Amino acid sequence: MAKFNPKTQRRTPYANFKFQVFWNPNGPAIAGMSKVSGLKRTTEVIEYREGGEQSTTFKAPGRTKYDAITLERGVTHDTEFETWAGRVWLLDQGLGRESSLQDFRRNIYIALLNEAGQKVLAYNIWHCWVSEYQALPDLDANANAIAIQHIKLECEGWSRDLTFGEPAEPVFVIPTGA
Repeated sequence: MAKFNPKTQRRTPYANFKFQVFWNPNGPAIAGMSKVSGLKRTTEVIEYREGGEQSTTFKAPGRTKYDAITLERGVTHDTEFETWAGRVWLLDQGLGRESSLQDFRRNIYIALLNEAGQKVLAYNIWHCWVSEYQALPDLDANANAIAIQHIKLECEGWSRDLTFGEPAEPVFVIPTGA
């Protein structure tokens, strides 16, 4: 039987369907967010040998890369995805004005919530910029689905927000009959 960590209250792993994404951790959540790809980093391996060793290969850590993150949300009248994607490259703005170099990068904040809607984990994602933007999905008159737009974000790293701890999970008190 697996050991229970006495420092935590919860034994059940968190579900992946309750989350929020923010442009600013103190601002409102981005409306209509339906999917966020996983956070993944990979560190390359540098293999080397020493001259006196006949058959042993040693390994050391090399460069670390952070995979792109994809955000998907339902199509609404909110133009924030489109505006941000346009900061990287916007056609017909004139020579030297195709890219907004001062503000095409931004940090985002992703929070995982428990079933009661309490924030349990959160990550700060640094220096994101839009490398791919899909304004509309394939449209199909025979389909019965929500129109989803997505942006693909390149980033320079992420870290877990450790400014809060495990929340006290709510308990329902059922009144006894009179």
